[in-house]
Amino acid sequence: MKICFFGSSLVSSYWNGAATYYRGILKALATLGHQIVFYEPDAFERQSHRDIPDPNWAKVIVYPATTDGWQQSLESAARSADLLVKASGVGVFDQELESAMVDTPSRARRVYWDVDAPATLDEIAANPWHHLRRAVPRYDMVFTYGGGDPVVNGYCGFGARDCIPIYNALDPEHHFPVPAHSELASDLGFLGNRLPDREARVDDFLLGAARRLPSKRFLLGGSGWDSKDVPANVNRIGHVGTNLHNAFFCSSLATLNVNRESMARYGFSPPTRVFEAVGAGACLITDSWKGIDLFLDPDREVLVATDGAEVAAHVEALTPSRAREIAKRARRRILAHHTYTHRAFQVHEVLEGSSEQIEAAG
Repeated sequence: MKICFFGSSLVSSYWNGAATYYRGILKALATLGHQIVFYEPDAFERQSHRDIPDPNWAKVIVYPATTDGWQQSLESAARSADLLVKASGVGVFDQELESAMVDTPSRARRVYWDVDAPATLDEIAANPWHHLRRAVPRYDMVFTYGGGDPVVNGYCGFGARDCIPIYNALDPEHHFPVPAHSELASDLGFLGNRLPDREARVDDFLLGAARRLPSKRFLLGGSGWDSKDVPANVNRIGHVGTNLHNAFFCSSLATLNVNRESMARYGFSPPTRVFEAVGAGACLITDSWKGIDLFLDPDREVLVATDGAEVAAHVEALTPSRAREIAKRARRRILAHHTYTHRAFQVHEVLEGSSEQIEAAG
């Protein structure tokens, strides 16, 4: 099957948290025999901040971030695709692409793939004239990278023919334990870009914990934090390329995951960082959200906190030996059940099943 996928970027993680997810899912689908063509706009300086070359398992087409650019790309894709995919959050001309993809003549099936379903559903609910109210029922199906029943019910409530969560996962070829880097050493590290619906939670879970533990060292990685007022024991290091993620996670006693507010509220939405960190052998501390136990067992494979005070308590009580045991158990669990190979088989079976249904109906 030829899959033409419109997303933010496959080759750059710069201001693009979905890059790891795209790479993992699409590489695994290519391994199953699907042909992947990834269309991404030349926008937000991502092409000048590439962290991988064009992969051998996908053809990458970078189009101008203009009306002509997306229109010509969609027309070209529609002529040859078996499956047309529009991912959320491309960043430029999203509304136009999401509407045009179901209007453009093509033999291909159409999938809307939402990499931030909680935020999207909140936007649709708040706007009676949101363009996706008309577009979603016209897609053959909706995939999301998380959300569980709350997201499935939300999308079906807006007329989706089917909605299937395809969760984040681990690519063990890219995320694995490496030697620690002394310059990345800390008692607790957090990696994530500064975003409006994440910042208040980072203030509480990371900076709040740092203020309670002035003798401990904290590491803050990600874009946008330069102007943030942080305690003296927090070291800000800016954007961390994917080539350094393993070292980032391996070099601290523990790594913190903080879900964005909407993801925590909907639950069942583990971000890519959870699987990256566990794959690299990190001891993970996460904010509390419904569904965490579907992926990791609290207290045995992950430490769960409801606020910065509980994060501080975990860090203060954590010993290197306990951190290693938690990390070891978590990595074993993820490798057994939550790799992108597992996810790709799920997508493949859904697509093959829908093909059989279409043929039977015909």
